[in-house]
Amino acid sequence: MKILIGQIDKIIFEQDGFFIGVLKSGEKIQGEYHESEVSNLIDAAVTLKGEYTDHKKHGKSFLFETLTVNQNELFFFLNRVVKGFPKKVTADLIEKFGNEGLVDILDNDIERLLEFKGIKKKRLAKMQARWKQFRSLRELGSFLSPFGVTPGILSIIAGAMKEVQNPAEKIKNNPYILTSIRGIGFKRADEIALNMGIDPMSDKRISSAMDYALNEYCDQQGNSCVEKSVLFEKLDDLLNFNGKNSTYEVVLLARVSEGSIYPLANHRYAPDRLYEAEKFLFDEFKRRAKVDNGVIVKELDAFVAKGGLDLGEQQREAVEVINSGKGILCLVGYAGTGKSTTARTILDVLAQRYKPEAVITCALSGIASQRIAETTGYASATIQSLLVKFEDKDYLPYEVVLIDEASMINSMLFARLLSKLARDAVIIIVGDDAQLPPIGAGDVLSDLLRLELTPIVKLTKIYRQSEEQAIALIANDIRQGVIPAYNQTYDDFSFIHVDIENYYARRANASQSELAELRQENADAIVRELMHKAVTYIPKARRYLAQKEIKEYLNYFQVITPMKGGTLGVDNLNTVLQSYFNPKPKQVVKKGEREYRLLDKVVHTKNENMPSWSMSGFKNEEESSERRIFNGMGGLLFKIDEEEELVYVVYPNEDTVVQYSYDQLKSHLMLSYALTIHKVQGMEYDVVVMPMSFSHFIMHNTKLLYTAITRAKHKCYVIGEGAAFESACRRLEVTKRDTVMAELGGA
Repeated sequence: MKILIGQIDKIIFEQDGFFIGVLKSGEKIQGEYHESEVSNLIDAAVTLKGEYTDHKKHGKSFLFETLTVNQNELFFFLNRVVKGFPKKVTADLIEKFGNEGLVDILDNDIERLLEFKGIKKKRLAKMQARWKQFRSLRELGSFLSPFGVTPGILSIIAGAMKEVQNPAEKIKNNPYILTSIRGIGFKRADEIALNMGIDPMSDKRISSAMDYALNEYCDQQGNSCVEKSVLFEKLDDLLNFNGKNSTYEVVLLARVSEGSIYPLANHRYAPDRLYEAEKFLFDEFKRRAKVDNGVIVKELDAFVAKGGLDLGEQQREAVEVINSGKGILCLVGYAGTGKSTTARTILDVLAQRYKPEAVITCALSGIASQRIAETTGYASATIQSLLVKFEDKDYLPYEVVLIDEASMINSMLFARLLSKLARDAVIIIVGDDAQLPPIGAGDVLSDLLRLELTPIVKLTKIYRQSEEQAIALIANDIRQGVIPAYNQTYDDFSFIHVDIENYYARRANASQSELAELRQENADAIVRELMHKAVTYIPKARRYLAQKEIKEYLNYFQVITPMKGGTLGVDNLNTVLQSYFNPKPKQVVKKGEREYRLLDKVVHTKNENMPSWSMSGFKNEEESSERRIFNGMGGLLFKIDEEEELVYVVYPNEDTVVQYSYDQLKSHLMLSYALTIHKVQGMEYDVVVMPMSFSHFIMHNTKLLYTAITRAKHKCYVIGEGAAFESACRRLEVTKRDTVMAELGGA
C-alpha cells in the first residue's frame, strides 16, 4: 500500500461521502470520507494510504483507503469535539496563546477570553460549559489514537460517551461497547478491537457480531426474528470466517441461556427487545379481545339516525362490535371506504359511557393526528408526544384510545404505547394494510389481521363524493393489481404522459450507452414537466409563507418519488425545487454539496434527543429542554444564527422548535420539497406530484403506488411513462415479514 502526502486544493465531485479531489501538486485523489463535511478538506494537509488507479472519466488518480488530516490536535479538539469554538476564533486563540497557554486559560482563567475580539459573555458561557464537559475526554484521544482511531471517529466516540465515567477504561475492558454508537457500528469497533490485540476467535468478538447481525438485519429488513442459517451467513460476512457454525452454535447457546436472544420455532431467533415487545403485544391483544363491558346504547338505530349518518353495512358492523361492549376493535379500511366516518360514530357511541376528556385519538405523524382530530371532533396527539407527556405516569389518563394509521407503527413503538394504556381502556386500532409496512422491525397490523387476535372489521366499499373524483377508485384498483382508467379526466387525478416514443423498438436496437442516453433524456423531460407543474402552485405556497401559515405551507404541495438517487430521485429533485421555491434567501449555510437556506422546507432524519422548545416557549425566550425528535417530522428552517453557528426549525404539527448546530445539519436534516414515498407514510398534502419512470422499476409495486396516490387530499399528478405506471400496477406486493408474533401464532 502506497502513501501519498499533500494538500487538497479543490473538490471536483462529491456524493454521499465519495469524492474526487485535486492536490496542490496537481495529482487527483478519490475515495470515501465520512468523518466530516468533504468541503472541510479543502486546503487541509492530508496523509493518504492506497493505490493508483485509472478513473474512466478523470484519468489517473490515487484511490485511498484511509485519509488522515494533519492538523493541530487542540484545534481539532476544540472545533470538532468540544463544539462551541468556531474555526476562526479557535485558530486566532491558538495563534495568540499557543496550545499549552490556551489550555491553561480554559482550565483556570477563562474570563480572560472576554478581552478577545469576537467573544462575548453569552458565547463564553457556552464555551466554558463545553470545555468542562469534554475536558476529561482528552485522555480518550491519547488512548485510542495508537489503535488507528482518526480524529473524526474520535469525535463520534467522544460525543456519544460524554456522560460516561472513565470512557477509556470502559473501552479497554470491552472495545465492542463502541458497536452501539451511531456512526461506528461493528466493523469499525472490530477494527479497533483487533488493533488492541483481541483474539479474532474470542467469544466476546463473536457475541458482539451476533448482536450486531441480528439487530441490523431486523431493523433493515423489517423482521423481528431471523432464521439461523441467515444469521450464520451474516456472521461469516462480518468476521471473515467461513462456516464456523460449531463456534457460532456455542456462542448462540450461551446467549439463549442468558436470555438475551430468544429461540422460536422453525430455527428462528429474536433479540430480547423484539421478542419481549411482540410477546407482550400478542398476549395483550388476546387478553383485551376477551373483555366484555356490556351494551352501551340499547337503541343503536335511533342513536345513529339522530346523528344524521347513513352507515353502510360494513360501517355499521364496526359500530355494533364496540356497542356490544368489546374492549378492542381492529378497523381496517381502504382509501375512500369511510374509516373516518366510522371512527367518529364509534367514538360518539363510546362518549355515551365515557366523558369526552377520557377519549383520545393518536397517530404516528403530526399531520395524521391533526386529520383524525378534524374528522372525529375528539382530542388528538402524536403517539410520541403522549409517551413523553406522561412518561412519569404508569398509564395514560384515558379510558378510550383510538390509534390511527396503525400500519405505520413498528413493534417497539406499538408495545410502548400499549403498555401505557390502562388495562380496561377501550382500544380502537384503525389502519390500511394496503399501505407500506412500518419502518423498523415488525408488522403489527398485518400480524394482528392474519392471526385474528382481536375482533376485526374490514371496510371495502368505496364512497365517492362525485363522478369526477377518482383518487380512491384508482388507488383501490392498484391495490388489487388492476390497471385503473388513469388516462381519463378527473378533478383530483391527472396522468401527464412523458413517454419515450417507440421505446420497446428502440430498446431492442440500442446499445447500452444509447439506451442510457435515451433514459436520461426522458428523465430530464419528466423533470421539466414536473417543474412546469410546480410553478403553478408556487404563488399560493408563498402566500401561505407570507401570512405565516406555516402548517398550511408545509402541507400544501409535495413531490414524492420512490428513490433517493438519480435525476428523478429525492436528492436531485430537492436541489431543483429549492431553486424554484426558495431562489433568493437572505441567509444560507453550505454543507458540502447541500445548501440550507432560510425558509427552506426540511425534514428531520433521526430519532434523537435535541434542544427544543414549544412554539410559545421559544417565542417567550424560555430555556430549552431535551426532547425526543423523530425521524420524518417536517418543518421550516426559520432562523440562522451565523455567529453561534446554529439554525432553528419549527415543526408546527408537533408544536416544537428545534435547535441544530451547523455540524448536525447534514446528519440530522434534509430538504423536503421532495420526499421518498416511505418518508410520507401517514402524511397528507393538498397537492401531490410523482414522477413515473422505468428507471425506478426496482421499487415499483402496488403497495408503493397505492401509498403514494393516497397521500393526495385534493389533487394527484403522476408525470412520466404510462408503460412504467401500468407495470407497477401489475406488480402485486404482499408484505411477508418474519416476526415473533407470527411464530407465536403458528402462522
